[in-house]
Amino acid sequence: MLLPSFPPPPPLSSTMSKNAPFLREYKLVVVGGGGVGKSALTIQFIQSHFVDEYDPTIEDSYRKQCVIDDEVALLDVLDTAGQEEYSAMREQYMRTGEGFLCVYAITTQSSFDEVNIFHQQILRVKDKDNFPIIIVGNKCDREMERKITKEMGKDLARQFNCKFIEASAKSKINVDEAFYELVREIRRYHKESQPRSSPGKRRPCTLF
Repeated sequence: MLLPSFPPPPPLSSTMSKNAPFLREYKLVVVGGGGVGKSALTIQFIQSHFVDEYDPTIEDSYRKQCVIDDEVALLDVLDTAGQEEYSAMREQYMRTGEGFLCVYAITTQSSFDEVNIFHQQILRVKDKDNFPIIIVGNKCDREMERKITKEMGKDLARQFNCKFIEASAKSKINVDEAFYELVREIRRYHKESQPRSSPGKRRPCTLF
C-alpha cells in the first residue's frame, strides 16, 4: 500500500521569486468520520463548488495559494479517509501534518463522538499536549436534522483547548474561515514554541 504524502511544491516563476523572497507552505490535514463532508469542505474551499454525491475518499491532495492576514501562504490540503478500514494510514499523514481540521456532522452523534478519537491520535502521534487543531461542525445548513448543538461543539473545543467553528460546505458558510483560522493557529503555535528572551504569559485560547 502506498503511504500518503504531500506533493512537491510547484516551481516558482522568476517574477514571483524576486517579489516574494519567502513563500510559507502549510500542510493541512482534514480528518473525521465517514460521510461528515470532509471532501465537500475541501473542494468548496479549493474549487468553490459543492460536491453533492458521497464517494468515500482514500486520499486526495489539493493546493491553493492565498493571502491570510496580508501574508501569502501556499496551502497543501490533504483530504483523508474516514472509514475505519483505512485507520492504519492515519498515523503517516498525521506525522506530516502541521495542522488539522477535525470534522463532524451536526446531524450525527457518532461522528461527533469520533472527534475525540482523532484528537487523541493526533496528540499521541505528535507527542504533544496541544497542537493546531480546529473542530468543525459541518452541515450547519441542515438545522432541522441537528443532533449536536453548537454548545456541545464549543464545550468539546474548550475541553481540548482548541477553536471551534460551524460550517456548511453546501451553503459555503465559514468554509474559507475554517482553513484560514487553522493557518493562524499554526502561525501562533510556532511563534509560541520559539524560545523567548523573557518570560511572558501565553495567549489564551478563544473560541469562535
